[in-house]
Amino acid sequence: MANPAEISGARRRGRESGGREARRAARGGGKSAQQRFIQRKIPVYELLGEESLALCEENADTVLQEIGIEYRDDEEALKIWKEAGADVDGVRVRCPKGMCREIIQKSAPAAFTQHARNPERTVEIGGGNTVFAPVYGPPFIRNLEEGRRYATIEDFRNFVKLAYMAPAIHHSGGTVCEPVDIAVNKRHLDMVYSHLRYSDKPFMGSVTAPERAADSVAMAKLVFGDAFVDENTVMVSLINANSPLTFDGTMLGALKVYARAKQAVIVTPFILAGAMAPVTPVGVMTQTLAEAMSGIAFAQLVRPGAPCILGSFASSISMQSGAPTFGTPEPALVLYGMAQLARRLGVPFRSGGSLCGAKVPDAQAAHESSQTLLPTVQAGVNFVLHAAGWLEGGLASSYEKFVIDADQLGMMQVLSAGYDLSENGQAMDALREVGPGQHFLGCAHTQANFETAFYRSPVADNNSFEQWEAEGARDAALRANALWKKWLSDYEAPPLDPGIDEALQAYMAKRKESEPDAFA
Repeated sequence: MANPAEISGARRRGRESGGREARRAARGGGKSAQQRFIQRKIPVYELLGEESLALCEENADTVLQEIGIEYRDDEEALKIWKEAGADVDGVRVRCPKGMCREIIQKSAPAAFTQHARNPERTVEIGGGNTVFAPVYGPPFIRNLEEGRRYATIEDFRNFVKLAYMAPAIHHSGGTVCEPVDIAVNKRHLDMVYSHLRYSDKPFMGSVTAPERAADSVAMAKLVFGDAFVDENTVMVSLINANSPLTFDGTMLGALKVYARAKQAVIVTPFILAGAMAPVTPVGVMTQTLAEAMSGIAFAQLVRPGAPCILGSFASSISMQSGAPTFGTPEPALVLYGMAQLARRLGVPFRSGGSLCGAKVPDAQAAHESSQTLLPTVQAGVNFVLHAAGWLEGGLASSYEKFVIDADQLGMMQVLSAGYDLSENGQAMDALREVGPGQHFLGCAHTQANFETAFYRSPVADNNSFEQWEAEGARDAALRANALWKKWLSDYEAPPLDPGIDEALQAYMAKRKESEPDAFA
């Protein structure tokens, strides 16, 4: 069971043992030592100046004051806002200019620790840190053998295991796929249990009903202890605004459960520009900031100091079909701008990932995902949901794409580490040894560094054409297919105290027996 002393000690050990082992893990790409969350050594890429940022903030305040946000199906939420001084008209909440920002900046933490049950996997969310988490929410899975089908709890467990095995994925995530073979009102128990049993990385709780959020907190307490959970953050959970300008009772109920338990929430407007927000990047940013500030301020009213992450999920759409599109320049502009606005507000930021609209892990999937992932890293996103496995606009979790994306995350880990300016990094001894007109292959510096000098992809094939052809002429998807199967074959569950495991299973059984199955 985790405790603060163990966590603090593990954190120190992690820093002290970083060095060569961490660099080898980052450059090796495949199944190797787990990597710590990114502590970036490169600057963020900022596109907006002071005047433009102030304009977006002023427009968001105008939305909050003149148009307002609807808080539906939650009388308590309306009462909380009214007591705080907001203008509450029916379900419409209007806040004077500056009110939400003042509430947030008074108590919302700029960064926080999410504890994992293995203290070495604990992450810091905010500041110059980046945490990669897997795909979230798809009802389908896809792999080369079966194609596309509905997801099951076995798939869910598989993706938890793959996230556990992937060195550059720092977080177990949440709904890595939707296991439709379990009743809707009970599947959250198996999902939370899977994260706790088959991984020791940080995880996300359920948000599909307030009582399911309460179950998530209760199960976390069985692992971490009541007192520890009461004072520390062990879960991050996703609260979506029902854009435009609306929060519904389900999301508000889950938000209140987590905020009161001091567990973190990601307040994310889910926006398809042109349908759920204006078509322009600045219009999307204005609406996103207004909705997110309203939700984060509400969390602070529920419990001052509750950890919150400002989320932005903005996609463009095809104006011909209405389908969401990914990897296009307009959402990247929104991402860069929202990252700056979140930093000015003083809260961690969530966005980006490896997003695509492709139906299979092909060139479209690769290009669109890279056009999302690179801005994610450049902008300085703190929590990256959908970092691996996202396919078909979020409708499918792909086994093959999961390991292809995880490979790219390893590359981002190396990029974010920046330059090595040590004596070894300067390589002056190599330059002196080799001199003019020779090669560096045999020099002492190359021999000492060849294992860790360059990132080595476990997916890409860099052999000769003849060797590639002799080995079956496999494309990236086929190589990824073999890799995810190897990861699952090599998987060994992290240790969990048998007494804790028994308590978790007993809790699940009792909750499942308390009500009949519901599949709608």
